[in-house]
Amino acid sequence: MKGTLKVGDRSRLDFKVPVEKTVPRLYPESPDFQAMPAVFATGFMVGLMEWGCLELLRPHLDDGEGSLGIHVNVSHGAATVPGQVVSVDCECTAVNGRRISFKVTAHDGVEVIGAGTHDRMVVPWKRFVGLVNAKAAKAGAAEIAMPGTGA
Repeated sequence: MKGTLKVGDRSRLDFKVPVEKTVPRLYPESPDFQAMPAVFATGFMVGLMEWGCLELLRPHLDDGEGSLGIHVNVSHGAATVPGQVVSVDCECTAVNGRRISFKVTAHDGVEVIGAGTHDRMVVPWKRFVGLVNAKAAKAGAAEIAMPGTGA
């Protein structure tokens, strides 16, 4: 990782919520989710917060590096309907070697819908994919591809 990321660095990601990101679409296999209102799902909000942190972190990574979410601690306190734009604000709060911490806040143009913290670990993709594929072999599962290669 480059030494360019600093505590206090910020980014914003805007995303218009489609119906595909609502609670009934989170796990279509679950009758309980299917019975819930079509509002922005917590699981998708968390993913959007991670995406915002990825955007902030990307320019500071070296070739062959990526990052993995390793801790999420957020609240989701207000519903958002499809068509609203959610803005995620991310702020780097700590750089501890390869572990990066962020403050995250999501707002839907009417109110704050979620807030909390998120940690990511910077990893060399080749090493990570090797570890995952060794695990897949033990489990009798399919191997995963290297990011960005399609292979």
